[in-house]
Amino acid sequence: MREPILIDCGASSSSVIGGRQWQSDDNFVSSGTPKKISDQVVDEILFTVRSFPLNLDRKFCYVMSVSRGWKYIIRTTYYYGGVNGKDTLPPVFDQIVDGSFWSVVNTTADYADGLASYYEGVFLAQGKSISVCIASNSYTSSDPFISALELVRLDGTLYNSTDFNSFGLSLVARHAFGYSGPIIRFPDDQFDRFWEPYSLNSTVPNNRKLEVSGFWNLPPSRIFNTDLRATSVQPLEFTWPPMPLTKAIYYIALYFAHDSDSLGDGSRVFDVSINGITYYRELSVTPAGAVIFASKWPLEGLTTLTLSPRSGSNLPPLINGGEMFQLIPLGGKTLVRDVTALNAIKSSFENAPVDWNGDPCMPKNYSWSGVTCSEGPRIRVVALNLTNMALSGSLAPEVSKLTALSSIWLGNNSLSGSIPDFSSLKLLESVHLEDNRFSGNIPPFFGGVPHLRELFLQNNNLTGQVPSNLLQKPGLDLRTSGNPFLTQPPR
Repeated sequence: MREPILIDCGASSSSVIGGRQWQSDDNFVSSGTPKKISDQVVDEILFTVRSFPLNLDRKFCYVMSVSRGWKYIIRTTYYYGGVNGKDTLPPVFDQIVDGSFWSVVNTTADYADGLASYYEGVFLAQGKSISVCIASNSYTSSDPFISALELVRLDGTLYNSTDFNSFGLSLVARHAFGYSGPIIRFPDDQFDRFWEPYSLNSTVPNNRKLEVSGFWNLPPSRIFNTDLRATSVQPLEFTWPPMPLTKAIYYIALYFAHDSDSLGDGSRVFDVSINGITYYRELSVTPAGAVIFASKWPLEGLTTLTLSPRSGSNLPPLINGGEMFQLIPLGGKTLVRDVTALNAIKSSFENAPVDWNGDPCMPKNYSWSGVTCSEGPRIRVVALNLTNMALSGSLAPEVSKLTALSSIWLGNNSLSGSIPDFSSLKLLESVHLEDNRFSGNIPPFFGGVPHLRELFLQNNNLTGQVPSNLLQKPGLDLRTSGNPFLTQPPR
């Protein structure tokens, strides 16, 4: 297994915690403020957070290099620790993966109980990086934050009945049934999935060792050391997950095995149903184990799981483990060529906007500052408006790759260097470069841009002659005053 990416958000340096190497977050995020929490906590990962400004419709992203085409578990951990003030409730906010809304983060109930909150999802790396973003929503009342971020690359076979080009998985519940100890995780689970305890008083733990291997989804063998089982050959019925579900489509995997000592000449065969609907018929559980799963199961509210013995079965039904994920429909993503061009423009600015990370256009209400995008299946950048953003540096020639642009507004900044070639931007209607420090000639290509109606170049350091094809271009509002060394062509 490749080394996981373990990020201790807000930490000033890397450290070894729980025998594993955690990195500070400096190399993964370019905005926000590291802060120490005021609460006393045992877990070192929770000592610090990175806090982000409360700024509606802006996302702040961590960007991690990954292996394209592989699935990753992403886990985010949040412990408020009074970081916005002891009398301020924990903020409620959104988390986003690449261009897709993942979930609302609400840590209020956990924090009241002195607990950290964690969220886990499984997503496909569709490029060479994955971005995980924090964003304020209309309920956010103080600065959002994050305590830790983990990425673990999964074995190719895990959860592979899901179409990860269309969906992500967001963890709802993962339990070791009949178990009452601390969370089972790494090193028992090689992918460091968290298996929480789930026990009912009416069940008998089975503490014998089982030899299960080659299991679908590779659950840790430790979850098979305990089980929930009926006390006799009768149906076993219980509520799982232990909380009501929002109306959605879910992925469910249930794990079964038992020790060979208890089998003897008996058989353990039963039907599995969810809310009275048969999920699997005549499941025969053996020491080798079995997993049954449903890729798309609609659920809402409390869910009842029932294991009903078949006639002829003389051993009570049992279950060892279960996982449930909500399917998250993926949003679109900005055309790769436009993303590449914008990142080149970002690099040419000396102080790019702090939210220029992650997907430039998606989710729709969280596009980058100053970036307007098209609707529909092919998402393009159609306008840049970075007027009055205190930008310095230059304008990268890669702006010419943004061929869907209709307007470029960069007025009232401190941008310098020459004006790059916009001749490939056939849809361009409006260019505002006024009140900057652009130098060199006014390029004549502007005369050949078919729909150009505004070209504002006043108050720069442009030199040479104004191209005559611009002065003669019908319908063009051309402004060039305030360039002392610029001359008009002879009449």
